[in-house]
Amino acid sequence: MDQQPPSLLHIHVKLLGFSLHSITPWPNNPSIFYLNGKRISRIEILGVVTSRDYRPNKFLRFTLDDGTHSITCILWLNHLTSPFFASRQPATLRVISDLAKCFADDIQFGKVARVRGRVSSYRGDLQVTVSDVVIERDPDAETLHRLDCISLGRRCYFG
Repeated sequence: MDQQPPSLLHIHVKLLGFSLHSITPWPNNPSIFYLNGKRISRIEILGVVTSRDYRPNKFLRFTLDDGTHSITCILWLNHLTSPFFASRQPATLRVISDLAKCFADDIQFGKVARVRGRVSSYRGDLQVTVSDVVIERDPDAETLHRLDCISLGRRCYFG
C-alpha cells in the first residue's frame, strides 16, 4: 500500500511570504497544495497592507508584505448575490456577508493584518482567499509571527 504524505489540510499553516515559492498544486485537486511533500489548503500570514483594490459588493483585493514577499489576498463580498453561495442558509449567508464587510472596512493601507484563508491560484499566481482577518495592534506581532513560522517550519513543515 502507498504511504500517503503527512497532511496539514485541516489547519491554518503559519507561513512567511517567501515560503509561497515552496508551494505546488496537487494535480488531482485544485484546492489542495503541497508544501515540502505535505498536503495543505489553508494558511495564516501576517504583514503590512500595501495595496487595496475595493469593488463594492464584489471583492476586496489587497496585498500584504511581511518583509520576505508580497502576498495577494482576495476577500469576497458577493455572498448575497453569487450563485456559488446559493446552497447556504440565508441566515448564515447574512452573517458571513456582514463579517466580510467588517473585515473589508478594517483592512486599510499601512495596517498590520493577520489573515487566515485558503490557498488558491488565479491566473497562475498563488493568492489567499480570505476567511478571517485580525488587525494587529501589538507592536511585536510581526516578530512573534516570524519566530512562530521559523519554529513551525523546522519542527513541522520542513523538518
